[in-house]
Amino acid sequence: MSAAIARLRTYFGDELFSMQGRELVPTPRAEALAPAVRDALLHIQLSVIAWDPINPAHSDRRFRIILSDFMTLVFFERVVERLAREAPGVSFELLPLDDDPYELLRRGDVDFLILPDLFMSSAHPKTKLFAEALVCVGCPRNEQLLGDLSFETYMSMGHVAAQFGRALKPSFEQWLLLEHGFKRRVELVVPGFTLIPPLLPGTNRIAIIPFRLVKYFEQTIPLRIVKHPLRPLWFTEAVQWPALHHKDPGNVWMREILLQEASRSEFQEETS
Repeated sequence: MSAAIARLRTYFGDELFSMQGRELVPTPRAEALAPAVRDALLHIQLSVIAWDPINPAHSDRRFRIILSDFMTLVFFERVVERLAREAPGVSFELLPLDDDPYELLRRGDVDFLILPDLFMSSAHPKTKLFAEALVCVGCPRNEQLLGDLSFETYMSMGHVAAQFGRALKPSFEQWLLLEHGFKRRVELVVPGFTLIPPLLPGTNRIAIIPFRLVKYFEQTIPLRIVKHPLRPLWFTEAVQWPALHHKDPGNVWMREILLQEASRSEFQEETS
């Protein structure tokens, strides 16, 4: 190790590391080199070293996946249930939306992003999972929701909205509305779609949430769906993975599982 460091010091003309007490601390030059070195090592690991084949029934692979609370409830629980039978040793680390998920993807620190495709990077492969409708909902006892909402009523009512990450990024529906110049009266902000349904009963507030989420809660928190004055709102949920993982047999296998579950007829029928 000392000989390798000596060669690097000579090559870069820098000490690279210095002793501070009993601790070896990188110099500013070494810290500046660290990202490029890490990327090079990652590329060697993922592209040059042969991937091990995967045997699902005996695999202990752990997948790190960034996805929303909505996708965890309405979609990913199906994946977990299936793999508990078919690949009981496979485990998951499900992560909330990070402020910079694409950096984690670039470094190969996560295996998948499951997000609306509009928010995905063009630098990595991706594929569609399913289309999702956004609907306007509120308390069934809210008399303002007995008929179709006019634009004026819709904009004047209090809204509940979801935002994500430390930077409080707007949800897809909020982003769409802002893109069309609509600024709602948001009275309550929550860190995820799944917190919205419990906060609507007994209030006059409304929210725009994914239709599958309304179906998911219909037995425990029934909500009234009302026609809003905006054009139909749809988005596409997609899955994205690091380009360096594209030929990883484990990643390929998990992608197939995700696509199979998304294409099941009973799942597709939930939008009807």
